[in-house]
Amino acid sequence: MLDSAQATWGIAALAAAGVIVRPWRLPEAVWAVAGAAALVGFGLLPWSAAVAGVLKGLDVYLFLVGMMLLAELAREEGLFDWLAARAVGHARGSPQRLFALVYAVGILVTVFLSNDATAVVLTPAVFAATRAAGARPLPYVLVCAFIANAASFVLPISNPANLVIYDGRMPHLAAWLMRFGLPSLAAIAATYLMLRLTQRAALRREQIAHVVPRSQLTRGGRGAACGIAATALALLICSAFNLSLGLATFVCGAATAAIILAANRQAPWPLLRHIAWRVLPLVAGLFVLVEGLAHTGLIALLAQWLKVGAQASETGAAWTAGLVVAVACNLMNNLPVGLIVGSVLSVDDVSPVVSGAALIGTALGPNLSITGSLATILWLVAVRREGQDIGAWRFLLLGLVVMPPALLLAIGALIAFGAG
Repeated sequence: MLDSAQATWGIAALAAAGVIVRPWRLPEAVWAVAGAAALVGFGLLPWSAAVAGVLKGLDVYLFLVGMMLLAELAREEGLFDWLAARAVGHARGSPQRLFALVYAVGILVTVFLSNDATAVVLTPAVFAATRAAGARPLPYVLVCAFIANAASFVLPISNPANLVIYDGRMPHLAAWLMRFGLPSLAAIAATYLMLRLTQRAALRREQIAHVVPRSQLTRGGRGAACGIAATALALLICSAFNLSLGLATFVCGAATAAIILAANRQAPWPLLRHIAWRVLPLVAGLFVLVEGLAHTGLIALLAQWLKVGAQASETGAAWTAGLVVAVACNLMNNLPVGLIVGSVLSVDDVSPVVSGAALIGTALGPNLSITGSLATILWLVAVRREGQDIGAWRFLLLGLVVMPPALLLAIGALIAFGAG
C-alpha cells in the first residue's frame, strides 16, 4: 500500500500532468483544483493546511486581478489599437524592425510591470498591431511569451516568483542589480538572437503595411494609459520599501476601472465578464499542491541536499540548482517551484551564487514549455481569446532551441561576475 508521501507525490504529478496536457481540453484550473481537492479528500492534507496554502497566494491573486482589469480596460478603450498604429508606423514596412520593436517594448513592460503584465497587456496589443499591418501574428506574438520570462529577473518586481523566492530576504536594489544585471542582459540578448534565428524565414516572407490609419486616442484610452503608468510607478515604490505588490496593483487597477466606468457611465459587469477568472483557481490549486508536498518532508530533504552540495562545490551546487529548477518549472509550473525554492532557501543560509542560480532557473526554465510559468499560461489565454492557438509540442520544439543558451549564459555570468 502506498504511504501518504507517495500518494501525495502521485496526486501532485497527475495534477501537474493535467495542467500541462489538458486532457479532453478541460481548462488548466480544473486539474489543479482537482489535485488540491484530492489531497484534502483523501486525508493527505488537513483542511487548515489547504486553507493556509490558498491564503499564501493572496498577493498573487490581487496582482493578477489588477493587471487583468488594466488589460481589459486598455483593450475596450482602444489603447491597444492606438499603440498598434504607431508601432506599425515606426516599423516603416520592415517585419524585422517590427519584431525588434515588439521585443524592446516587451523588455520595458516586463521589467517595470512584471512578466504577467507582458502576457496580459502586451499580447493583445501585438495582435492589434499585426492586424493593422496585415501581418501574420505568430512571430511577433511569440516574442511576448519568451521575453516575459527572459527579462523577468532584471528587477525584483519583474516577476512575482522573485518575491516568493526571496520572501523576507530580498537583497537591496543595488545588490540585486549587481548580482543579476549581467545575467539578465545575457538572457535577453541570447533569447532575442535565438528567436530571430528561428523566425527569420517567416519574417523574410512577411509583408507589412508602411502606414495605417491613425485614430485619436479616446478619453478612456488616455485614462487606461495613465492607469498603467501609475501602476508601474506604484510597483517601483512598493519594491523600494518592500511593500505588497499585489495590493498596490489591485488598487491601481480597480481605481482606474472605477474612474473610466464612471466617466463613461457604464456598468462594470461587461468588463468583469471578459476577465479570465479561471486563472485564480489555477493558482490557488497550485499553492495547495505545494503545501501538500511540503507536508511530505520534501523541503527539509531538498535543503539538506543543497547544503551538502554547496559544501562540496559552490559552483557545482549553483549549476545543479539552476538546471534542476529550470527543468522542474516545466513539470509543475514556476510558481509552485518558486514556493518550494523559497522554502528550501529559508531553511539554511545559502550563498548568493546558489540562490541566484535557482532564481535564474525559475525565470528562464519556463521558456521551454507552454505551461512552464504563470505568465506563459496567461499569454496562452490571451492568444486563445484572439482565436489563435499554439500547441504544446510546437512550443516545446521552439523552447528547446531558445531556452538553453539563455539559461546557460545567464548562470555562467552569475557565477563569473554576479556573486556579490
